[in-house]
Amino acid sequence: MLNRLKKMDWMMLVILLLFMGISTLLVKSATINNPLPAYQNMDKQTIIYYAVGFVVILFMTLVDYRLILKTWYIWYGIGIIMLVLIFVLVEKKNGAQSWFELGSFSFQPAEVMKLFLIIAVAAIMGRRQGDSLRMRTDVMAVAAVSFVPFVLVMMQPDLGNAMIYIFIVLGMLWIGNVRYSYVTIGLTVVVGGLLLFVTLFNTYNTEIQTYLGKHELGHWYERINTYIHPSEASDDAVRQSKYAQIAIGSGGLAGDGYLQGESKKRNFIPYTYSDSIFVVVGEEFGFQGAAVLLLLYFLFIYRMILIAYQCYDLRGSFIIIGIATMMVFQIFQNVGMMIGIMPITGITLPFISYGGTSLLLNMISIGFIFSIRAHQEKYTMES
Repeated sequence: MLNRLKKMDWMMLVILLLFMGISTLLVKSATINNPLPAYQNMDKQTIIYYAVGFVVILFMTLVDYRLILKTWYIWYGIGIIMLVLIFVLVEKKNGAQSWFELGSFSFQPAEVMKLFLIIAVAAIMGRRQGDSLRMRTDVMAVAAVSFVPFVLVMMQPDLGNAMIYIFIVLGMLWIGNVRYSYVTIGLTVVVGGLLLFVTLFNTYNTEIQTYLGKHELGHWYERINTYIHPSEASDDAVRQSKYAQIAIGSGGLAGDGYLQGESKKRNFIPYTYSDSIFVVVGEEFGFQGAAVLLLLYFLFIYRMILIAYQCYDLRGSFIIIGIATMMVFQIFQNVGMMIGIMPITGITLPFISYGGTSLLLNMISIGFIFSIRAHQEKYTMES
């Protein structure tokens, strides 16, 4: 047991401790002016979530990840069942069905499904043991196990997590020795699909707006239209993005100072403790603070890739790359939507935004990486 724990990546643990401190300070700053009782202890709850997360990391390090890989279809099935039960057991809230709520505890199955999808794709690609992936038995199999959760999450609707599924699979396929001809075909289909979508959206703009409005999905239309036609978007649609850019820009080089952000105090920007927490970074700590945070992310992802490079088991490498891709896209999307280069979605900033489900998933993912590092004895495909 001690030998396994010694193989934990201590630099990643140090960075996680720094993330805990940064997240606690930012969540406190984001909620300090909110008089509602629910917001008063979010910073303390963040510390509790992290404490639980570190225990989970220790536990996951001791578990042989290959046991989970052997039963990937069970975990994948559990994830699909949870996504289906959302439509049966959960009523729509703000036009969406995404969260299970059990008293004061709530969790989002779409978040958990990210890790289950990574495990499933790694198990399928690992059968080739490094040989080129075949279209029918490998690429199409990966596409099939990805398509089902993608559709279910889009139906909730949750565009942010659905996008993450796509980028996870693309990142894993890219390092899975996929043939360039398959990449060309895939890119052609994706680009063609995007062009077709934009064309149809522009052609049937009024009809789409009416249909989504009748089904309580008007916010989808606003988000898509804001990104495709920013000049035509309503004031409400661009409000969050506009004020976020103003707040981040006002921070300048060094920021306005901790707890001094004016946009946060005046409630110009919603969810500053969660989706919009990067605004607090930019406004109160400026370019320097944002750069330090992004540097920590860079070092964190670098350590993941280094562990993946050192793996004997390609399946372990695939899992780590899937996790790294998931986090890179979430960071890019969250920061991008705050500075106006990406559409507004509900994607949180990993390890920084307030939220028990997303933080616990990220900590489990890091525990998985540590398990892969701790169990890298040379293996056979039966192990």
